[in-house]
Order: sequence, then C-alpha cells, then structure tokens
Amino acid sequence: MEYQQKQSRTQLTLYTTCLDDMIAEENSARTIDRFVDGLDLQALGFGPMASQGRPPYDPADLLKLYIYGYLNRIRSSRNLELECARNIELMWLLGNLKPDHNTIARFRKDNPKAIKRVFRATVSIARNHELIGAILIAGDSTKLRAQNSKKNNFNLKKVARHLEYIDKKLEEHQQELAEADGDRKEDIRKLAENRERQRERYLRIQEELRADTSTENPQISTSDPDSRHQIVRGTITEVCYTAQTTVDADHKLLIDYKITNQNDKKAMGGMLRRAKAILSTNAFTALYDKGYHTGSEFKVADDLGVDTLVAVPGIGRASQAPDPAYNAEHFNYDPQRDSYRCPQRHELTSNGNWYRARNYRFKQYKTKACKNCPVRNRCTSAKQNGKILQRSEFTTFIERNARRVEEQPDVYKKRQALVEHPFGTIKRQWGFDHIITKKGIPAAGADFGLIALAYNLKRLIKLGWKPEIRENHRTNILKKPLLTVKRLKDGVLSHISEFMKIPPSFRPISRISQIV
Repeated sequence: MEYQQKQSRTQLTLYTTCLDDMIAEENSARTIDRFVDGLDLQALGFGPMASQGRPPYDPADLLKLYIYGYLNRIRSSRNLELECARNIELMWLLGNLKPDHNTIARFRKDNPKAIKRVFRATVSIARNHELIGAILIAGDSTKLRAQNSKKNNFNLKKVARHLEYIDKKLEEHQQELAEADGDRKEDIRKLAENRERQRERYLRIQEELRADTSTENPQISTSDPDSRHQIVRGTITEVCYTAQTTVDADHKLLIDYKITNQNDKKAMGGMLRRAKAILSTNAFTALYDKGYHTGSEFKVADDLGVDTLVAVPGIGRASQAPDPAYNAEHFNYDPQRDSYRCPQRHELTSNGNWYRARNYRFKQYKTKACKNCPVRNRCTSAKQNGKILQRSEFTTFIERNARRVEEQPDVYKKRQALVEHPFGTIKRQWGFDHIITKKGIPAAGADFGLIALAYNLKRLIKLGWKPEIRENHRTNILKKPLLTVKRLKDGVLSHISEFMKIPPSFRPISRISQIV
C-alpha cells in the first residue's frame, strides 16, 4: 500500500515566504496585536520593568503574551515561556522574543490595577459599538480555589483542637519516658521535642488570631495569606477567593469584576456604585440572588437611584411561628401610627426606642393582648412576653424590593441565564476554576482580570468586532524587513546563488524582487 511520503529532515529548503505570511488574517493573534497596539499602556499604568544589565521587555509584548495565553487556556508563566520557543503564533506576536518565566510572572504580579484598566478598555469598546444595552444587568459571585490547602488554614477552634491533641501526646511521651531505657528513651525524647515545636507554632498562630478583631471568626492562611475557608456549595468547603462579577444582558459581556475573600452579604452596594460609574447611568435594573439580600445594601441601591430585584430568602426556623399563618409577613404595618395589626386584629406598638444589632438598628413591637389571646400557642412559643416583632431601619427598602420581585417575576427569571454564562465558559469550558497566584488579593485580582479580559475579547471577536489597523504601526512593521531584504540582496543572496549554481538573474523569492 502506498502512503504519503515525508520530506527528509536533512533537506535544505529555501523558503519563499516570511513569518507574517504564516499567520492568517483572521487569526486571533492579529486581533490581540492590534488591540494592544491601540492602547496607551503608559496612561493605563504599565511602567517599564526593571533593567538588569540589558534593556527591559516592552510591557506591550508581555501583555500580548498573557492575553494570547489566557485565550488559549495557558496561564502558567513556565508554560508561556515554553510556548514562546515553539509556538509560531507567539513567535509572530512577540517578534521572536523569549522572556523567561520570572519576567513573565513578575509582570502579572506587578500590574493588577493596569490589567483592570485594560479590561475596562474592552468594556469601552463594547459600549462604543453598542454591544452593551445598560438596561438590565445581573450580578453574582463564584468561588475560585486558592493555592492554600485546608491544612494550612487555621481558626481559633481548629488551633484549640491541635493544642489539645499535642498536650495529650506530650503526656503520653512523658509516661513512655519514665518506663523506657536506652535508645528507646532517646527516640521518645526527639518525638517530644517535635511536639513542643509544633505547640509553639500553634500558640503563635493563636495569638495572631486573638489579636484580629476585624471579624467574628478570624482566619489565618499560611500559604496564601488573603485566602479564606468558605462554603462553596451546600456542605462543601474550600480555601478560596470570591470573584464578584456584573454582566450586561444584551450580549453577556462582563462590565465589572472584583476579587474578595468575603461572602455576598455586603457586596451589592459596591457593585452597583461601580456599575453606575462604568455605564454613566442609573437607569438600569439589577438582578441578584438571595445571598445579596441585605437591608443596608438596599438603602445604598435606593440612594443610587437603581432598581434591584433580589430573591427574597425564606424565613428561618427561629423566626417561624408554630402556625405559618401567624408569621411576621401576615402582620400589617401602619406607617402613620407606627404599629402592626395582627391577624386577630390586635395592635402591636413600639416604645419608640431603637435597639442596636451588629450591623443595623431596630424597633420592637408587642401587645398585652397576647396574654389572653385564644390563638397564642399558634402564634408564638414565647412563655412570658408573647409575640414580639422587630422592624429594622431598612425594612422599607426590603419591602420595596419584595414588591418589585413580585411584580416582575419574568424579569428575575433571566438572572441565572445572564450571570452564569461567563462562569460556565470560564470554569467549565476553559477549566479556570482556581487562582494560579498565591500572593494575596492584588495578585489574585490580576489573574482573574486577565481571565475577564480574555472572556470579553473572545465575546467581542465572536460578535464580529475587529480592531482597526493603524497605519503608523504597519509602517513600523515594514521598516525592519526592508533593511533585512537590502542586506540579503547585497551580500547573502549572491553567495546562495553561487553555492547552488543558480544564475544571478534568477530570483526565487518573488517577495524580495517586488520589494527591492
């Protein structure tokens, strides 16, 4: 049977093309090249890298390398270094530059703010091409695993368990020392010394945790200091970061992102402020899930003039009445009298005092009629004071949101299809379900910023956007090949002709004869 014949690896070949001809016009590398060349990187905050005996790399080249890498699912600086030496598209894009992995990694670590400004440039492009409607947006978060194992994350309870275990083991070692002799005693002594060193380490961690008063349950992560142990889904937990994102409804383009190490409870207000600034309007409706249902955040939205549709969470067990018909939502509030009317038509009044909870103030409402009420056992399980209602200072804003959700159920149903679209692409299709850096929130923000930037560029390309070709840039590209061609014509080409016995009038490279 005949097969296709391979070309000999040792055969000399005189190529009739240049590197530029090997990259198709519609190749994404050309889009990246034109996009980055159209940016004012100095104005965006990219500074020159430190020089170590030779000129530094141009930030534009390293940015092109990273965008290409993230678009092609390559994030590791070592893998990017490898691709620079074997990937013909990167050879074209970087002009055969081969930065080492330390230079590549340092560029990402040192430029988190500038990378975010480049991401914002993609949002501006989308707005200029009318790809962002700014009518309906959706916000949500996703958890991205950090470079920190659960074993290297500590809180006070975990440290206390470790200390209890170590103390128990030290007691056992003391008993064994009393009974052992010879070499056995020396082995036990070494084990006890190791336990003591572990105990000292945990005591230092315990002191640091007790000194942290910023949260009720402080944590320390020893590998990636800003990462936190959080619930990812149901009962599944990970040491991770939270990526807050905002998506426009028209084409599922990201308009904002922020990396945090906290849950969603206090995130909505900041997301809406940034969305208003980015879109230069507040005439949009924002959709969020029940994790964002917080009274103080509703007040922020109201102050900004933004309508929100946030899913209303169910009533917790502690707030449930024995009979659901007597839950708090069935008590009618009268704003003129500042009182509630229960289903039995009794009036619950307040003494006018505001009480302080952890993050808000509230009033209490009760009535003496509870003592002799025939349905008291169905309404409350309290033995002495009867039914007591609490009204937060933010209840008015919470009720307005609930009415909007009830009035626009079809609009809220769009939330998941909008905001989960980027997560599906990023985490499932691209496999970017973790943060690759481990130097804190800024470095994590740079990593996710490049992910968001790559996602938006991918969407823009799919939607038909093409960056303009700058004439100055094309002129600069052609200058160096012209010099090379002249040098070839004057020197090397004649030697090639003589060596291969080719007549001087013969010009095998039509491109050279045309340019010269």
